[in-house]
Amino acid sequence: MQLYMALRDLILSGGLADADRLPASRTLATELAISRTTVIDALDRLVSEGLLESRVGAGTFVSHAVREKTQTQDLNKVSVTPSHIRLSDTAADAAARFAHRDRLPHQSSAFVTALPAFDKFPMAQWARLSARHWRTERDALMGYGDPFGLPALRSAIAAHLNTSRGIHCDPDQIFIVGGAQHAFSLIARLLVNQGEKIWFENPGAIGARNAFTGAGADLVPIDIDDDGMVVADGVNKAPDFRLAFATPSHQQPLGKIMSLPRRLELLEAASDANAYVIEDDYDGDFYFGSQPLPTLKSIDTHQRVIYVGTFSKTLFPSLRLGFLLAPPALVDPLKTLAHSSLSGTPTWPQAVVADFINEGLFATHIRSMRTLYRERHDALHRHAEAIAPYLEVQRASAGFHTVGFLKKPFDFRRFVDLASAAGVVLSDIEKYCIVPAKTKGVVLGYGSCDRQQIGAAMNKLTQVFEEHAKQIGLEKY
Repeated sequence: MQLYMALRDLILSGGLADADRLPASRTLATELAISRTTVIDALDRLVSEGLLESRVGAGTFVSHAVREKTQTQDLNKVSVTPSHIRLSDTAADAAARFAHRDRLPHQSSAFVTALPAFDKFPMAQWARLSARHWRTERDALMGYGDPFGLPALRSAIAAHLNTSRGIHCDPDQIFIVGGAQHAFSLIARLLVNQGEKIWFENPGAIGARNAFTGAGADLVPIDIDDDGMVVADGVNKAPDFRLAFATPSHQQPLGKIMSLPRRLELLEAASDANAYVIEDDYDGDFYFGSQPLPTLKSIDTHQRVIYVGTFSKTLFPSLRLGFLLAPPALVDPLKTLAHSSLSGTPTWPQAVVADFINEGLFATHIRSMRTLYRERHDALHRHAEAIAPYLEVQRASAGFHTVGFLKKPFDFRRFVDLASAAGVVLSDIEKYCIVPAKTKGVVLGYGSCDRQQIGAAMNKLTQVFEEHAKQIGLEKY
């Protein structure tokens, strides 16, 4: 292979010109100290590809077929610049709109967002269930899966939604996808034409924003207040919207809980506009406040809500498993789309998750994590007292992240960089915005770090605040 590739590169780059004669196979073998059979195999491959010609009694020559190629270009020096690449209008537009956005960190540390507590995952139970399924019938486990998802998992999810989220549904309405972002892309393909308007929380979920941007949708930034998405703002900006994207159980990233009147207002607006609402319930299982409000889906009398869930937060992200619950009118269109273009997600993780739910392990894990995240949330707030003069850390009632708003006129980007240099990850709220945020702040994830790590990181952050305040002439008060 090395000899074949070296000779091929010499020919294509012009190092061996048209009609040049190659050394005899014996000579090459002797000079390179390799077997003659190896040389013959390499030459035969180049002959079969048309780069060399073998002439009986004369030897092996560079083929005439490569003359024009070697005369017009040196393949080793050709570079293709982005301006020479033709993209679809949708891809080109999407690249321009989110290429400048940095990807959020996804490695466990303080205060990385979106990561659950890997250290508390019941690995032994998961390994037992995985081993069980790898001993089952191979056709069921290793073949092409159902494009809608494993029936056992769809049934298990339907039962879980009924008991834990108050959602009554049929397993036939549930479609298993490769994570929530896959669900958003699928919904966009089904319902959104180029340029159609989607109400989108500002700030809002980055993955969903990118999925809809990539589909060519026109995202309309909708304000967030203490009651969640401001529906009146959406009606004022785009009464003819096609979809509305909302995270009512724990707004991403501000953490607001959408009030019941606001939820009913959103459902009414969707009905009036003949639009659908995407309810992203990414971490609603981890509600640790007082009595949780009902999901949008559970109070949807107009059948306008498409409910999206993910196992990236409740279990772990590398599963790449999520699901969407479709209104009855969209079930058949989704089945048609899935049949025509989806091969389904891997079967064995679905089988393991189905057993994990059916054996009660999932519910136990959720209860345990809910308690753990409340403890880590409380630890964050205890340690946040030292930085209260600079950063107002908000209390959360669900999930494993909260936000902090700056109380002094810092050079905000400089401050985030200084924190990163000290080993503390802060995610700027601006990253989540379509249009600039009204207030400056950071998102603080506490799910993947224990209480000791939270305390150590808060101490570092306090030092960064105080040093930065001195640099710009501010005094602690």
